[in-house]
Amino acid sequence: MRRLSFLFALCALSASGQASPVVTAVKAGRLLDVAAQKVRENVVIVVENGRIKELAASVPAGAAVIDLSGKTVLPGFIDAHTHVLLQGDATAEDYDAQLLKESLPYRALRATRAMAIALGHGFTTLRDIGNEGGGFVDVDLKRAVAAGVVSGPRLFVATKALAPTGAYGLAGYAWELDVPKGVEMCDGADACRRAVRDQIAHGADWIKVYADRSYYKQPDGQIRSLPNFTLEEMTAIVDQAHRTRRKVAAHSITPTGHAIALAAGVDSIEHGNVLDDATIAAMAARKVVLCPTLTVSAFVAGPRSATNPIWSDLYEAAKDSVRRAHKAGVPIAVGTDAGGFDWDKRNQAEEFRRYVELGMTPWEALRSGTIVAAALLGQEGSLGVIAPGARADLVGLQEDPLQDITATERVSFVMKDGVVVR
Repeated sequence: MRRLSFLFALCALSASGQASPVVTAVKAGRLLDVAAQKVRENVVIVVENGRIKELAASVPAGAAVIDLSGKTVLPGFIDAHTHVLLQGDATAEDYDAQLLKESLPYRALRATRAMAIALGHGFTTLRDIGNEGGGFVDVDLKRAVAAGVVSGPRLFVATKALAPTGAYGLAGYAWELDVPKGVEMCDGADACRRAVRDQIAHGADWIKVYADRSYYKQPDGQIRSLPNFTLEEMTAIVDQAHRTRRKVAAHSITPTGHAIALAAGVDSIEHGNVLDDATIAAMAARKVVLCPTLTVSAFVAGPRSATNPIWSDLYEAAKDSVRRAHKAGVPIAVGTDAGGFDWDKRNQAEEFRRYVELGMTPWEALRSGTIVAAALLGQEGSLGVIAPGARADLVGLQEDPLQDITATERVSFVMKDGVVVR
Protein backbone atom coordinates (compact mmCIF):
# COMPACT_ATOMS: atom_id res chain seq x y z
CA MET A 1 0.00 0.00 0.00
CA ARG A 2 2.81 2.43 0.83
CA ARG A 3 4.35 1.83 -2.61
CA LEU A 4 0.99 2.50 -4.29
CA SER A 5 0.52 5.68 -2.26
CA PHE A 6 3.97 6.83 -3.28
CA LEU A 7 3.23 6.20 -6.95
CA PHE A 8 -0.10 8.03 -6.71
CA ALA A 9 1.70 10.97 -5.11
CA LEU A 10 4.20 11.10 -7.95
CA CYS A 11 1.36 11.19 -10.47
CA ALA A 12 -0.62 13.92 -8.71
CA LEU A 13 -2.33 16.50 -10.91
CA SER A 14 -2.05 20.24 -10.46
CA ALA A 15 -5.11 22.46 -10.00
CA SER A 16 -5.12 23.18 -13.72
CA GLY A 17 -5.61 19.49 -14.46
CA GLN A 18 -2.15 19.11 -15.99
CA ALA A 19 0.36 16.62 -14.60
CA SER A 20 2.74 18.29 -12.17
CA PRO A 21 6.48 17.80 -12.63
CA VAL A 22 7.55 14.69 -10.76
CA VAL A 23 9.89 15.89 -8.01
CA THR A 24 11.50 13.42 -5.62
CA ALA A 25 14.00 14.18 -2.89
CA VAL A 26 16.38 11.35 -2.02
CA LYS A 27 18.02 11.92 1.36
CA ALA A 28 21.48 10.31 1.15
CA GLY A 29 23.32 9.77 4.40
CA ARG A 30 26.62 9.27 2.57
CA LEU A 31 27.00 10.08 -1.11
CA LEU A 32 30.05 8.73 -2.93
CA ASP A 33 31.10 11.29 -5.53
CA VAL A 34 33.03 8.92 -7.78
CA ALA A 35 34.03 11.73 -10.16
CA ALA A 36 35.80 13.71 -7.42
CA GLN A 37 36.53 10.64 -5.26
CA LYS A 38 35.00 12.36 -2.24
CA VAL A 39 32.42 11.37 0.35
CA ARG A 40 29.63 13.86 0.93
CA GLU A 41 27.46 13.66 4.03
CA ASN A 42 23.71 14.29 4.30
CA VAL A 43 23.01 15.33 0.72
CA VAL A 44 19.54 15.67 -0.78
CA ILE A 45 19.41 14.47 -4.39
CA VAL A 46 16.56 16.27 -6.11
CA VAL A 47 15.12 14.26 -9.01
CA GLU A 48 12.73 15.63 -11.63
CA ASN A 49 11.47 13.86 -14.75
CA GLY A 50 14.03 11.10 -14.53
CA ARG A 51 17.09 13.30 -14.13
CA ILE A 52 18.98 14.86 -11.25
CA LYS A 53 17.92 18.47 -10.92
CA GLU A 54 20.26 19.48 -8.14
CA LEU A 55 22.13 18.39 -5.03
CA ALA A 56 20.69 20.30 -2.12
CA ALA A 57 20.99 20.65 1.64
CA SER A 58 17.26 20.37 2.30
CA VAL A 59 14.12 18.86 0.84
CA PRO A 60 12.26 21.17 -1.61
CA ALA A 61 8.68 22.01 -0.72
CA GLY A 62 6.18 19.49 -2.05
CA ALA A 63 8.72 16.88 -3.02
CA ALA A 64 8.12 13.19 -2.36
CA VAL A 65 10.83 11.96 0.01
CA ILE A 66 12.87 8.78 -0.11
CA ASP A 67 14.89 8.43 3.06
CA LEU A 68 18.28 6.79 2.50
CA SER A 69 19.89 8.63 5.40
CA GLY A 70 21.16 5.32 6.75
CA LYS A 71 22.73 4.21 3.47
CA THR A 72 25.70 4.89 1.21
CA VAL A 73 24.49 6.10 -2.19
CA LEU A 74 26.37 5.66 -5.49
CA PRO A 75 25.59 6.09 -9.19
CA GLY A 76 23.95 3.11 -10.88
CA PHE A 77 26.49 0.52 -11.98
CA ILE A 78 27.41 -0.07 -15.64
CA ASP A 79 28.45 -3.47 -17.02
CA ALA A 80 30.15 -2.94 -20.37
CA HIS A 81 30.23 -6.59 -21.48
CA THR A 82 27.10 -8.73 -21.21
CA HIS A 83 24.95 -11.13 -23.24
CA VAL A 84 21.33 -11.01 -22.06
CA LEU A 85 20.31 -13.61 -24.64
CA LEU A 86 22.70 -16.19 -23.16
CA GLN A 87 22.07 -17.99 -19.90
CA GLY A 88 25.43 -19.62 -19.18
CA ASP A 89 27.83 -21.40 -21.53
CA ALA A 90 30.60 -22.93 -19.46
CA THR A 91 30.82 -25.66 -22.08
CA ALA A 92 30.14 -25.89 -25.82
CA GLU A 93 27.19 -28.16 -25.03
CA ASP A 94 25.59 -25.41 -22.90
CA TYR A 95 25.95 -22.95 -25.77
CA ASP A 96 24.74 -25.28 -28.51
CA ALA A 97 21.63 -26.29 -26.54
CA GLN A 98 20.47 -22.68 -26.35
CA LEU A 99 20.89 -22.00 -30.07
CA LEU A 100 19.45 -25.35 -31.18
CA LYS A 101 16.69 -26.02 -28.66
CA GLU A 102 15.39 -22.58 -27.68
CA SER A 103 13.32 -20.39 -29.97
CA LEU A 104 14.13 -16.70 -30.19
CA PRO A 105 10.86 -15.75 -28.42
CA TYR A 106 11.80 -18.10 -25.57
CA ARG A 107 15.31 -16.69 -25.40
CA ALA A 108 13.88 -13.18 -25.32
CA LEU A 109 11.66 -14.12 -22.40
CA ARG A 110 14.65 -15.54 -20.55
CA ALA A 111 16.52 -12.34 -21.32
CA THR A 112 13.88 -10.28 -19.54
CA ARG A 113 14.56 -12.32 -16.41
CA ALA A 114 18.30 -11.80 -16.83
CA MET A 115 17.76 -8.06 -17.12
CA ALA A 116 15.60 -8.04 -13.99
CA ILE A 117 18.37 -9.81 -12.07
CA ALA A 118 20.98 -7.32 -13.29
CA LEU A 119 18.81 -4.34 -12.39
CA GLY A 120 18.16 -5.77 -8.94
CA HIS A 121 21.92 -5.97 -8.43
CA GLY A 122 22.25 -2.26 -9.18
CA PHE A 123 23.31 -2.43 -12.84
CA THR A 124 21.17 0.25 -14.45
CA THR A 125 23.05 0.16 -17.79
CA LEU A 126 24.44 -2.71 -19.86
CA ARG A 127 26.47 -2.78 -23.04
CA ASP A 128 25.19 -6.01 -24.56
CA ILE A 129 28.01 -7.05 -26.76
CA GLY A 130 26.68 -9.76 -29.10
CA ASN A 131 23.37 -11.63 -29.09
CA GLU A 132 24.71 -15.05 -30.11
CA GLY A 133 22.46 -15.96 -33.01
CA GLY A 134 19.65 -13.69 -31.87
CA GLY A 135 19.19 -11.71 -35.08
CA PHE A 136 18.16 -8.25 -33.90
CA VAL A 137 16.24 -9.36 -30.81
CA ASP A 138 18.56 -7.30 -28.63
CA VAL A 139 17.41 -4.17 -30.48
CA ASP A 140 13.81 -5.13 -29.63
CA LEU A 141 14.77 -5.65 -25.99
CA LYS A 142 16.45 -2.26 -25.91
CA ARG A 143 13.32 -0.62 -27.32
CA ALA A 144 11.05 -2.53 -24.95
CA VAL A 145 13.03 -1.30 -21.94
CA ALA A 146 13.09 2.28 -23.23
CA ALA A 147 9.33 2.20 -23.81
CA GLY A 148 8.61 0.71 -20.39
CA VAL A 149 7.21 -2.52 -21.83
CA VAL A 150 9.61 -4.48 -19.62
CA SER A 151 11.76 -3.44 -16.70
CA GLY A 152 15.50 -3.67 -17.07
CA PRO A 153 18.76 -1.79 -17.46
CA ARG A 154 19.06 0.52 -20.46
CA LEU A 155 20.87 -1.32 -23.22
CA PHE A 156 23.56 -0.39 -25.70
CA VAL A 157 23.55 -3.26 -28.18
CA ALA A 158 26.00 -4.78 -30.68
CA THR A 159 23.54 -7.15 -32.42
CA LYS A 160 25.13 -10.04 -34.32
CA ALA A 161 28.92 -9.60 -33.87
CA LEU A 162 31.26 -10.39 -36.75
CA ALA A 163 33.64 -13.25 -37.58
CA PRO A 164 35.01 -14.72 -40.81
CA THR A 165 33.71 -17.99 -42.24
CA GLY A 166 34.59 -20.97 -40.09
CA ALA A 167 35.74 -18.95 -37.10
CA TYR A 168 32.77 -19.39 -34.75
CA GLY A 169 30.28 -22.02 -33.59
CA LEU A 170 28.17 -23.96 -33.89
CA ALA A 171 30.69 -26.44 -35.21
CA GLY A 172 31.19 -30.19 -35.51
CA TYR A 173 27.76 -31.11 -36.89
CA ALA A 174 27.09 -33.15 -40.02
CA TRP A 175 27.91 -31.13 -43.10
CA GLU A 176 24.43 -31.75 -44.53
CA LEU A 177 22.89 -29.71 -41.72
CA ASP A 178 22.51 -25.96 -41.95
CA VAL A 179 23.00 -25.24 -38.25
CA PRO A 180 22.62 -21.71 -36.86
CA LYS A 181 25.66 -19.56 -36.15
CA GLY A 182 26.30 -17.38 -33.15
CA VAL A 183 27.64 -14.51 -35.26
CA GLU A 184 27.33 -12.92 -38.67
CA MET A 185 30.13 -14.18 -40.90
CA CYS A 186 31.75 -11.96 -43.50
CA ASP A 187 34.77 -12.35 -45.74
CA GLY A 188 36.64 -9.63 -47.57
CA ALA A 189 36.68 -5.91 -46.86
CA ASP A 190 33.61 -5.07 -48.94
CA ALA A 191 31.43 -7.79 -47.41
CA CYS A 192 32.51 -6.82 -43.90
CA ARG A 193 31.78 -3.16 -44.58
CA ARG A 194 28.33 -4.15 -45.87
CA ALA A 195 27.67 -6.20 -42.72
CA VAL A 196 28.53 -3.21 -40.53
CA ARG A 197 26.16 -1.00 -42.49
CA ASP A 198 23.35 -3.54 -42.21
CA GLN A 199 23.77 -3.95 -38.47
CA ILE A 200 23.74 -0.20 -37.92
CA ALA A 201 20.67 0.14 -40.15
CA HIS A 202 18.92 -2.36 -37.88
CA GLY A 203 19.79 -0.52 -34.68
CA ALA A 204 23.30 -1.55 -33.58
CA ASP A 205 24.90 0.94 -31.18
CA TRP A 206 28.24 -0.89 -31.28
CA ILE A 207 30.01 -3.24 -33.66
CA LYS A 208 31.55 -6.35 -32.13
CA VAL A 209 34.34 -8.27 -33.87
CA TYR A 210 36.10 -11.51 -33.02
CA ALA A 211 39.80 -10.85 -33.52
CA ASP A 212 41.14 -14.28 -32.56
CA ARG A 213 40.27 -17.86 -31.64
CA SER A 214 41.78 -21.26 -30.78
CA TYR A 215 44.19 -20.47 -27.95
CA TYR A 216 47.37 -22.50 -27.49
CA LYS A 217 50.78 -22.51 -25.84
CA GLN A 218 53.95 -22.11 -27.83
CA PRO A 219 57.05 -24.18 -26.97
CA ASP A 220 58.41 -21.19 -25.01
CA GLY A 221 55.23 -21.14 -22.87
CA GLN A 222 53.69 -18.02 -24.36
CA ILE A 223 49.97 -18.17 -25.12
CA ARG A 224 48.92 -17.28 -28.63
CA SER A 225 45.91 -17.83 -30.92
CA LEU A 226 44.73 -17.97 -34.49
CA PRO A 227 43.90 -14.59 -36.04
CA ASN A 228 40.46 -14.15 -37.56
CA PHE A 229 40.17 -11.15 -39.86
CA THR A 230 42.94 -9.84 -42.05
CA LEU A 231 44.11 -6.32 -41.29
CA GLU A 232 42.34 -5.14 -44.45
CA GLU A 233 39.04 -6.68 -43.31
CA MET A 234 39.36 -5.38 -39.73
CA THR A 235 40.28 -1.91 -40.95
CA ALA A 236 37.22 -1.83 -43.20
CA ILE A 237 34.99 -2.80 -40.26
CA VAL A 238 36.43 -0.12 -37.99
CA ASP A 239 36.44 2.56 -40.68
CA GLN A 240 32.81 1.93 -41.57
CA ALA A 241 31.74 1.93 -37.94
CA HIS A 242 33.62 5.12 -37.12
CA ARG A 243 32.40 7.00 -40.19
CA THR A 244 28.84 6.23 -39.06
CA ARG A 245 29.62 7.27 -35.46
CA ARG A 246 29.76 3.82 -33.93
CA LYS A 247 32.56 2.28 -31.91
CA VAL A 248 34.09 -1.17 -32.27
CA ALA A 249 34.68 -3.73 -29.52
CA ALA A 250 37.14 -6.52 -30.25
CA HIS A 251 37.01 -9.91 -28.59
CA SER A 252 40.75 -10.52 -28.32
CA ILE A 253 42.45 -12.94 -25.95
CA THR A 254 46.13 -12.93 -26.96
CA PRO A 255 48.65 -10.63 -28.70
CA THR A 256 47.81 -12.39 -31.96
CA GLY A 257 44.40 -10.70 -31.94
CA HIS A 258 45.47 -7.52 -30.16
CA ALA A 259 47.98 -6.57 -32.85
CA ILE A 260 45.41 -6.66 -35.66
CA ALA A 261 42.62 -5.08 -33.61
CA LEU A 262 44.75 -2.19 -32.39
CA ALA A 263 46.29 -1.60 -35.81
CA ALA A 264 42.77 -1.26 -37.21
CA GLY A 265 41.80 1.24 -34.49
CA VAL A 266 39.26 -0.59 -32.31
CA ASP A 267 37.88 1.23 -29.27
CA SER A 268 37.92 -1.56 -26.68
CA ILE A 269 39.61 -4.88 -26.10
CA GLU A 270 37.27 -7.47 -24.61
CA HIS A 271 38.78 -10.07 -22.25
CA GLY A 272 42.44 -9.35 -23.09
CA ASN A 273 43.61 -12.27 -20.98
CA VAL A 274 47.16 -12.18 -22.33
CA LEU A 275 48.52 -8.65 -22.66
CA ASP A 276 52.14 -8.27 -23.67
CA ASP A 277 54.12 -5.09 -23.01
CA ALA A 278 53.60 -3.76 -26.54
CA THR A 279 49.83 -4.15 -26.28
CA ILE A 280 49.68 -2.46 -22.89
CA ALA A 281 51.80 0.44 -24.11
CA ALA A 282 49.61 0.94 -27.18
CA MET A 283 46.38 0.75 -25.20
CA ALA A 284 47.63 3.19 -22.57
CA ALA A 285 48.87 5.68 -25.18
CA ARG A 286 45.64 5.62 -27.21
CA LYS A 287 43.29 5.14 -24.22
CA VAL A 288 41.82 1.96 -25.65
CA VAL A 289 39.57 0.55 -22.94
CA LEU A 290 40.07 -2.93 -21.46
CA CYS A 291 37.03 -4.93 -20.35
CA PRO A 292 38.69 -7.79 -18.43
CA THR A 293 35.65 -10.05 -17.76
CA LEU A 294 37.42 -11.75 -14.85
CA THR A 295 34.14 -13.07 -13.43
CA VAL A 296 33.45 -15.21 -16.47
CA SER A 297 37.10 -16.28 -16.73
CA ALA A 298 36.88 -17.68 -13.20
CA PHE A 299 33.52 -19.31 -13.95
CA VAL A 300 34.56 -21.18 -17.09
CA ALA A 301 38.12 -22.09 -16.11
CA GLY A 302 37.12 -25.27 -14.29
CA PRO A 303 34.59 -26.78 -16.71
CA ARG A 304 36.55 -25.91 -19.86
CA SER A 305 39.90 -27.02 -18.42
CA ALA A 306 38.48 -30.51 -18.07
CA THR A 307 38.96 -30.86 -21.83
CA ASN A 308 41.62 -28.18 -22.45
CA PRO A 309 43.92 -26.92 -19.66
CA ILE A 310 44.57 -23.69 -21.56
CA TRP A 311 41.52 -22.15 -19.87
CA SER A 312 43.08 -22.28 -16.40
CA ASP A 313 46.24 -20.75 -17.86
CA LEU A 314 44.18 -18.01 -19.46
CA TYR A 315 42.52 -17.15 -16.15
CA GLU A 316 45.86 -16.84 -14.37
CA ALA A 317 47.25 -14.79 -17.25
CA ALA A 318 44.22 -12.48 -17.11
CA LYS A 319 44.89 -11.57 -13.49
CA ASP A 320 48.49 -10.68 -14.26
CA SER A 321 47.41 -8.69 -17.32
CA VAL A 322 44.94 -6.60 -15.31
CA ARG A 323 47.59 -5.82 -12.69
CA ARG A 324 50.05 -4.65 -15.32
CA ALA A 325 47.48 -2.78 -17.43
CA HIS A 326 46.20 -0.89 -14.40
CA LYS A 327 49.73 0.05 -13.34
CA ALA A 328 50.46 1.33 -16.86
CA GLY A 329 47.34 3.53 -16.98
CA VAL A 330 45.18 1.53 -19.37
CA PRO A 331 41.52 2.58 -18.82
CA ILE A 332 39.62 -0.38 -17.40
CA ALA A 333 35.82 -0.62 -17.53
CA VAL A 334 33.75 -3.19 -15.69
CA GLY A 335 32.86 -5.98 -18.06
CA THR A 336 31.73 -9.28 -16.62
CA ASP A 337 30.53 -11.32 -19.63
CA ALA A 338 27.31 -12.06 -17.76
CA GLY A 339 25.44 -14.59 -19.86
CA GLY A 340 28.69 -16.48 -20.22
CA PHE A 341 27.91 -17.36 -16.62
CA ASP A 342 24.33 -18.01 -15.50
CA TRP A 343 22.74 -14.75 -14.41
CA ASP A 344 21.41 -16.32 -11.20
CA LYS A 345 24.70 -18.04 -10.27
CA ARG A 346 26.96 -14.98 -10.07
CA ASN A 347 26.48 -11.37 -9.04
CA GLN A 348 28.07 -9.11 -11.64
CA ALA A 349 29.37 -6.89 -8.83
CA GLU A 350 31.97 -9.58 -8.09
CA GLU A 351 34.03 -7.86 -10.76
CA PHE A 352 34.63 -4.90 -8.42
CA ARG A 353 36.31 -7.01 -5.75
CA ARG A 354 38.39 -8.84 -8.32
CA TYR A 355 39.86 -5.51 -9.41
CA VAL A 356 40.63 -4.51 -5.81
CA GLU A 357 42.31 -7.87 -5.23
CA LEU A 358 44.57 -7.07 -8.19
CA GLY A 359 45.68 -3.64 -7.01
CA MET A 360 42.94 -1.11 -7.64
CA THR A 361 41.78 1.10 -4.81
CA PRO A 362 38.06 0.85 -4.01
CA TRP A 363 37.60 4.27 -5.61
CA GLU A 364 39.29 3.10 -8.81
CA ALA A 365 37.19 -0.04 -8.93
CA LEU A 366 33.98 1.95 -8.48
CA ARG A 367 35.04 4.38 -11.20
CA SER A 368 35.60 1.45 -13.57
CA GLY A 369 31.91 0.57 -13.28
CA THR A 370 30.68 4.16 -13.47
CA ILE A 371 32.92 6.97 -14.81
CA VAL A 372 35.13 4.88 -17.12
CA ALA A 373 32.28 2.74 -18.44
CA ALA A 374 30.13 5.83 -19.08
CA ALA A 375 32.95 7.43 -21.07
CA LEU A 376 33.32 4.25 -23.12
CA LEU A 377 29.62 4.52 -23.98
CA GLY A 378 29.92 8.21 -24.85
CA GLN A 379 27.67 9.07 -21.91
CA GLU A 380 29.95 11.30 -19.83
CA GLY A 381 27.91 13.48 -17.50
CA SER A 382 24.73 11.53 -18.19
CA LEU A 383 25.57 8.13 -16.71
CA GLY A 384 27.91 7.02 -13.95
CA VAL A 385 27.66 10.22 -11.91
CA ILE A 386 25.35 11.82 -9.39
CA ALA A 387 25.31 15.39 -10.65
CA PRO A 388 22.84 17.92 -12.08
CA GLY A 389 21.64 16.86 -15.52
CA ALA A 390 22.62 13.21 -15.11
CA ARG A 391 20.18 10.33 -15.31
CA ALA A 392 18.68 9.62 -11.92
CA ASP A 393 20.29 6.19 -11.56
CA LEU A 394 21.07 5.51 -7.91
CA VAL A 395 22.25 2.54 -5.87
CA GLY A 396 21.97 2.32 -2.10
CA LEU A 397 24.17 0.13 0.09
CA GLN A 398 23.87 -0.59 3.79
CA GLU A 399 27.65 -0.91 4.07
CA ASP A 400 30.60 1.22 2.95
CA PRO A 401 32.30 -0.12 -0.22
CA LEU A 402 35.35 2.02 0.48
CA GLN A 403 35.96 -0.15 3.53
CA ASP A 404 34.71 -3.41 2.01
CA ILE A 405 34.29 -3.49 -1.76
CA THR A 406 32.11 -6.61 -1.50
CA ALA A 407 29.38 -4.28 -0.21
CA THR A 408 28.63 -3.69 -3.90
CA GLU A 409 27.34 -7.28 -4.00
CA ARG A 410 24.65 -6.48 -1.40
CA VAL A 411 22.59 -3.70 -2.96
CA SER A 412 19.47 -2.76 -1.00
CA PHE A 413 18.09 0.14 -3.09
CA VAL A 414 17.99 0.80 -6.84
CA MET A 415 16.55 3.74 -8.77
CA LYS A 416 16.67 4.00 -12.57
CA ASP A 417 15.56 7.14 -14.39
CA GLY A 418 13.99 8.40 -11.19
CA VAL A 419 11.87 5.27 -10.65
CA VAL A 420 12.45 3.03 -7.64
CA VAL A 421 12.92 -0.52 -8.89
CA ARG A 422 14.19 -2.03 -5.64
